[in-house]
Amino acid sequence: MFREEPTQSKSTLRLHKRISRLKALALKYKRAEITQNALLDISNFAASVTTPQEFYSSLHQSINELIPADNFFIATLNSTNGKIEVPFFLDEKDSHPNDFYPDEDLSDTLYSGLTGYVLKTEQALICNDDTYRELVASKAITLRGSSCHQWIGTPIKNADATIGVLVVQSYSPNIVYTEVEIELMNFISHHIAGVIQRLENQEQLEHAIDTRTKELSIAYNKLKQEVYERRRAERLQKSLFEIADLANANIDSQQFYTEIHRVISHLLPVNNCFISLLDEQKKTLTFPYFVSQFDQPSPKSRTLGDGLTEYILLNHKPRLLNKQDINSLIDSGELYSINPELNDTKEIHQWIAVPLFIHGKVCGALTIYSYSFSQNYQEKDLELLTFVSQHIATAIEKKLSAESLKLSYEQLEDKVNQRTRALEIVNSDLEKEINQRKRIERQLVHDAKHDNLTGLPNRSMFMERLTQAIKHVRRHTLERFAVLFIDMDRFKLLNDTLGHLEGDRFLIETAKRLNLCIRSNDMLARLGGDEFVILLDSISDSQDAEDVAERVLAELSRSYQLVNQQFNSSGSIGIAMSGQSHSDTSESILRDADTAMYQAKSQGKGCYVIFDYAANKQQITDIKLENELKNAIKNKQLQLSYLPIMQLNTSVIVAFEPRLFWHHPTLGKIKQAQINNIAEHCNMVIELDNYLLDFVDSHFSSMQKEYGKQVQLQVSVSSQHLNHKYAVRALKNRLKQCRLDKSKLTVFFDEKAFVQNANNHISAFESLKPLNINLGIEAYGSAHSAISSLTFLPINALKLDSSYCAHLENSQHLKLVKAYFNAAQAMELTVFAVGVNNDMQNQILQQVGFEFGQGMSLGNVVEVTTQADLSLSNNQVCA
Repeated sequence: MFREEPTQSKSTLRLHKRISRLKALALKYKRAEITQNALLDISNFAASVTTPQEFYSSLHQSINELIPADNFFIATLNSTNGKIEVPFFLDEKDSHPNDFYPDEDLSDTLYSGLTGYVLKTEQALICNDDTYRELVASKAITLRGSSCHQWIGTPIKNADATIGVLVVQSYSPNIVYTEVEIELMNFISHHIAGVIQRLENQEQLEHAIDTRTKELSIAYNKLKQEVYERRRAERLQKSLFEIADLANANIDSQQFYTEIHRVISHLLPVNNCFISLLDEQKKTLTFPYFVSQFDQPSPKSRTLGDGLTEYILLNHKPRLLNKQDINSLIDSGELYSINPELNDTKEIHQWIAVPLFIHGKVCGALTIYSYSFSQNYQEKDLELLTFVSQHIATAIEKKLSAESLKLSYEQLEDKVNQRTRALEIVNSDLEKEINQRKRIERQLVHDAKHDNLTGLPNRSMFMERLTQAIKHVRRHTLERFAVLFIDMDRFKLLNDTLGHLEGDRFLIETAKRLNLCIRSNDMLARLGGDEFVILLDSISDSQDAEDVAERVLAELSRSYQLVNQQFNSSGSIGIAMSGQSHSDTSESILRDADTAMYQAKSQGKGCYVIFDYAANKQQITDIKLENELKNAIKNKQLQLSYLPIMQLNTSVIVAFEPRLFWHHPTLGKIKQAQINNIAEHCNMVIELDNYLLDFVDSHFSSMQKEYGKQVQLQVSVSSQHLNHKYAVRALKNRLKQCRLDKSKLTVFFDEKAFVQNANNHISAFESLKPLNINLGIEAYGSAHSAISSLTFLPINALKLDSSYCAHLENSQHLKLVKAYFNAAQAMELTVFAVGVNNDMQNQILQQVGFEFGQGMSLGNVVEVTTQADLSLSNNQVCA
């Protein structure tokens, strides 16, 4: 008994397990049957549906029979733009994503959520809250939509490409999806991928067909309109060509307007038409053309009123008016209130008028109208007539211009004939005037290049000829020419004594004589005044020029017969030869001849001098040296030396004579005598003396510190300071401003200048004496002035001329030296010997009685530089 119970329990357990397996298998078969039936349903309605929406709705019903799918949507990828679309959406909580996220792009929204995640991974996904939070935390997805309990998404694949996602979700914990549901969804997704692709392609094809049909319909309508417009444009173009031809046609006005009417009739019905024109004063209206279907008479010309035509002309705009519009204008008083007799519009149905513009102004109007209600004009007719009217206005303008031009030609021809006859008379007078003007012009040209008095070429013409000669000898180096510059002597005396009239006669006679001395190929010209110039062309050498100069001097030396008396004159001639320099110009050659002429005058007049290029070069060098001296004085480049003046028996220094010297950059050291010579030539003697006085005033105090306060200063000053009172005043002021002790200063003036102008010296000495300075005469004995003349001068000292010391061995000279010394002693003047160069001269002078002297044997010259910190140096000596 006990052994049978376990056996029964095991059998029962195996039976229960078998029953469970059979139930699971039965459930599996049941589900397989249901799935198979669902797939058959899907296949059946997939073959019958025509739209994707119908298919998706049936698909949802089939899936809902398999699994809970109340919350269901399908997302597909658009193959054209790659965007995600939601063709079917059903949810118990959320609205369609387009409505749920109105401000976002639907595709971007879905791509960031679970749907996009399935598309990107191409794997089925069953997602609960835990899975959802993990995906959000890893930033694989973004929070989207309402929170749900479970979410299943399976990719829809077609040929290994994911084309969409099937999604079901549950909000209730009672509904739980498992791997079975995912497998079922994958199975369905695989079977519907082709259907979805086919429906999408079909929808795209239908859409493309509809789009193309609409495009073809629009293109057809456009083509019809283009054909109509082209035919209309061809008619319009043909009409415009005809109007242009009419403007140039040789027909009368009536035929012209009739043809215009015919052309317009090709474009629109114009049974009633007229053209109105304004006159030039804009006051009268004429009707050159009028046609009516009822054969009404043409309106007569009239003054402007308030009719319909005037209304168009006044408003400057084309108008299309019907009967009602016209009546409104009449009722408002704009039409026919002043001229009611003009109103003939009672029978008119429509009325079109277009103003005609000529030269930008309204000059008329083109009008058409209809009486029949069956004939209606449109706005396009007004536009067409407005366009054509522009060409009609141009044609009318040309027609009127042609008629006016024809009339003008006729009038012009008459005027031309009259003017031609008048011009024949004027031309005759004008020819005489032109000939007279040419003679005057020739005379003016002659006067511009010739001297009015002598008729000779003037300076301008001579310089042109001289320039040509220079160019010629540069090309032909073996040829030469010469210029003779002639200045008449005593011509000023002639003018002052006999008058300018006789002076003119003298110049005319001189020109005749000079012409006798030259060849035909030479040129004689008058430069002005009594200056004449001769260009000797093609000469052999300077001897040819000298021969001509001698002939000229011989001719000019003959007496002139003026005012019944004879007048003798002569000429000074300067000769300049060509080829002296490669840089010769007309101005330089004439200048050289002028320079040579002044040299001839300085040699006594009545002679000739040939310009010496080397001597002139020396003069240029001298001028350059003078300019350098001016700059040296201006820049304080001259330096100072002191020549000591000593007692002859003791060699004690009693005074110093300051002398300037100049270290020239190329000529070396230039001493005081040469500096004085240069300054005299450039009229800078006074400036040089002022420079010396300023220099000495600044530095003599240093000499006194070295040699004692009793040492004297002897300064040689030019007598040019005494030529006039202003110069004397300037010298006096400069000496007054000197800071040195004036009692120790002796100012010496040259004896020769004193002899030439004793009165000025006496007056100037009297003016300078109150300054408490000592005055003296130097180079005494060189001009041999009378000893008695010294009694008139307030002087204190004499300096004997250096030539006397040089000839002391001559007894006669010695006697003269003694006489000068004794005379000076008698007048209580201190006498200084100059040029004591040896001991013998020193002994002889002491025997005569001289106490003081200066010279080479008595002491060295002390030099002072122009440095700011001047100091004396006995080591700096010069011979």
